[in-house]
Amino acid sequence: MAQEQRGKVYEGVLQQLKSYIEEHRLKPGDKLPSERELSEQLNVGRSSIREAFRAMELLGLIETRRGEGTYMRAYRPYHMVELLSNFLLNESRTKSELMTAKQMIEKEVLLLLNGNLDSRNRSDIRAIISDHSYAQRHQKVFEYLFSLCDQPLLLSMWQFISGFTHTVHDVSYSDDWYEELVTVMEEEDTMKIIRLFQ
Repeated sequence: MAQEQRGKVYEGVLQQLKSYIEEHRLKPGDKLPSERELSEQLNVGRSSIREAFRAMELLGLIETRRGEGTYMRAYRPYHMVELLSNFLLNESRTKSELMTAKQMIEKEVLLLLNGNLDSRNRSDIRAIISDHSYAQRHQKVFEYLFSLCDQPLLLSMWQFISGFTHTVHDVSYSDDWYEELVTVMEEEDTMKIIRLFQ
């Protein structure tokens, strides 16, 4: 599906979920229907429901409890979903800015860890790269890096932005890019870290 169409579907699902919550007067603690039920009710694919749920969870509006389902957490800031979905998915300039913001946070994590990775950490990164598909490894590598630098706010921001970036961009990096990432972290070269994202 083309990115523009995908964005429209995703935005439409968020709007429909907003309407569903308002019509059913759902409050914090109330349970939402399953992905399958919502997919049938709203006549959209389950993957679109899943992406919308993910965005709502990142905003702190819902929570998924394993084996129990998805529950409302808060309603008051719900307008943020509409605002963000319209802003992020409809403006081509914003799509570019979204990618820039994601890379800025990734660069900051590398700079924070510069000089602080040992040989075991670098081996772990190489293992993550080789053990995961192109679609998964960027997420896994940076989740690992965030776990090393103890920056929960940056991690939350990155997860939030990554969730939307995934919706509007097909981002992939080559094997060479990851090898260079590990190499520049070994060399502790700040300028090479910056150049990774140029």
